[in-house]
Amino acid sequence: MTLKATLNQDMIAARKARDETRKAALESILVAIKQREVDERKELADGDVLALIEKLLKQRRESIAGYEQGARPELAAKEKAEAEVLARYLPQQLSEAEIQREVEQAIAAAGAAGPQDMGKVMAVLKPKLAGRADMGKVSAAVKAKLAPR
Repeated sequence: MTLKATLNQDMIAARKARDETRKAALESILVAIKQREVDERKELADGDVLALIEKLLKQRRESIAGYEQGARPELAAKEKAEAEVLARYLPQQLSEAEIQREVEQAIAAAGAAGPQDMGKVMAVLKPKLAGRADMGKVSAAVKAKLAPR
């Protein structure tokens, strides 16, 4: 079963259970999927759906930070609950050591010599780590490895 089909089934279950938090989180991803499919006129693959989930999670994290700075704990709590629902659909995240190992392999595979080759390394890593690691952390790890010493 595709990830999109799983999301649809879970949405039906959330509606039946009257679980408003799960329903809101799943609606947001299903709407984003539908919008992208209409825009691109094609059915999204699981990798594309994972990328959308990551994007929505990033938006949620930014909202949480904003709500906490603005002293709005009730809105921050709502966003955190929805983020937890979305995070369940991502594959298990890689540890720091696994990310470092992947970065080292990608640097070797791309033949990177310095910071100017960061794009090459990220091009190798992005499809490999999509959904399995925060690409911001991966980017920072690549930058640290390629920095002149």
